[in-house]
Amino acid sequence: MNYEPTSILPPSLTGLYTDFYELTMIQGYYLEGKKDGTAVFDYFFRSNPFEGGYVIFAGLENLLSLLKNFSYPKEALDYLAQRGFRDAFLKYLEEFRFRGDILSVREGEVIFPNEPVVRVEGNIMETQVVETLLLNVLNFESLIATKASRIREAAGPEALISDFGMRRAQGISSLQAARAAVIGGFDSTSNVAASLLFGLETTGTMAHSWIMSFPDELTAFRKYAELYEDHCVLLVDTYDTLRSGVPNAIMVAKELEARGKKLLAIRLDSGDLAYLSRKARRMLDEAGLDYVRIIASNQLDEIIIRSLEEQEARIDSFGVGTRLVTGHPDAALDGVYKIAVHNGQPVMKLSENIQKMTLPGRKNILRFTNGEQLFGGDAIILEEENSAVEVFYHPLFPEKHKNVKGFRYERLLNPVMQGGEVTVPQVPVQEIAAYAKERMATLDDSHKRFENPHVYKVGISERLMRLRDEVKKNIENAMKR
Repeated sequence: MNYEPTSILPPSLTGLYTDFYELTMIQGYYLEGKKDGTAVFDYFFRSNPFEGGYVIFAGLENLLSLLKNFSYPKEALDYLAQRGFRDAFLKYLEEFRFRGDILSVREGEVIFPNEPVVRVEGNIMETQVVETLLLNVLNFESLIATKASRIREAAGPEALISDFGMRRAQGISSLQAARAAVIGGFDSTSNVAASLLFGLETTGTMAHSWIMSFPDELTAFRKYAELYEDHCVLLVDTYDTLRSGVPNAIMVAKELEARGKKLLAIRLDSGDLAYLSRKARRMLDEAGLDYVRIIASNQLDEIIIRSLEEQEARIDSFGVGTRLVTGHPDAALDGVYKIAVHNGQPVMKLSENIQKMTLPGRKNILRFTNGEQLFGGDAIILEEENSAVEVFYHPLFPEKHKNVKGFRYERLLNPVMQGGEVTVPQVPVQEIAAYAKERMATLDDSHKRFENPHVYKVGISERLMRLRDEVKKNIENAMKR
């Protein structure tokens, strides 16, 4: 399937969508005669957001689309010339394309801290310059998909959940947020551009301004029902929810019935949602309108939705906005992009903070399934290792280890781009969402808890541990000379 330029970023800007130092570094590589050097970079994150137990991996297809069209057209080169870049380097960029290889876990996969879930291989120029673009796309979409997954966990499998966050998003990130929300378990979005761009289901009701633009609430409801009688949703809290909004909605619902139509839903957007939903449900049922759904919105997130469920609120659908698209309360996923091989030699970063040391070499991930057919732990291995890994070790405390002999396993990283060409089919977002749902069902509930989730076991193979210790020792010896 052909990948077309994504409209979230004009093709003329792909090569410039980066931090300035990426461009100064690759010019340095070029001027130092290192442009043909090779490198392998890993993408991973260090801690789960929201004090949770997992992350939903999202953004891969958007990333591949951008990399497929990564280039420096004339207007980009003219700008770089103004910024003082050398003529010979700019000449080189005229034909520059990303022609590297990428291995990745599948989009929608459940992933965990410190796992190299994307591996980028190629020359040092192309693997370096795409760092910021990769981090920007994967960190944001994975954060929002994870937030959406937590909201879905709170709401349960039957509730309909919609992304209402466009007006509170940080600019056009609302496009990616809408897509990521569906991957994480949402059903629809109010974002019309995102629905066209990514093939999402759209939804929407009305604003209070519609009602206030008419002489009275009942007239506003009637006019709306005349226009949208097949999918009418009435906002009932403009003046007084229980004394005005719901009674007027019931009256309009009866008028729709007389025309052979049905009121789809009412929406609550303020007040005590648990109390109001229970009262509204009773009023609707007593009027013979048990089919009318109740939608709730207004600063919702997984914690509030869980509280509403515990209070036995009678809410069928949720519209979630600000706290979804901003990743509240975590502003970002702390994903990083670190070099692991340079010119064929394994390399690693040392740090006084041992948790920031990186793992050298070309790596993959084995995911084990236990006897209960649930995820039983992940082992980071060297790419050339076979499947005979029976024990994996805690990367910081090797005396802690897990025996996985006899467990079923799967290799998580697979090629998605070779020579700059996408090698996997583009699939509907809904298919990615279905895969995420399937994988979440295979994750033990202890890892899904909102408070003190059980830590999922991720370790390293014995061979990788030996390589890490050897590279570390060589670096330390070189520093002593």
